[in-house]
Amino acid sequence: MMTERLDRVAEELREVLAQEIQRLKDPRVGFVTVTGVTVTADLRKARVFYTVLGEDRDRNATRAALRSARSHLRTTLGREVRIKFVPELEFREDETADRGHRVEELLAEWHREEASGGEG
Repeated sequence: MMTERLDRVAEELREVLAQEIQRLKDPRVGFVTVTGVTVTADLRKARVFYTVLGEDRDRNATRAALRSARSHLRTTLGREVRIKFVPELEFREDETADRGHRVEELLAEWHREEASGGEG
């Protein structure tokens, strides 16, 4: 099935990128975790999701470093992964964890209000 192949390719890309990003010499790259990769059906584009620890300026610096390392990372993928075309890479910060923390905060606030008699 095509979806299974896309999933396998995406996971292989994620593994190679996660390793290679850790090897980057750019001091702007913070503590990055590649959380996932999605690829288009034609394998021409890959969206790379990542998280990075630190303040906004650290996250912005890491974003810029990943953008500038894009061609190097594509070259590495070309060597490591056996696919006809090496996809264009687009990096997106994975905001899932931030959203999860916000939901937890809202639920805790709601529970506190309920416990105090619904006032607030």
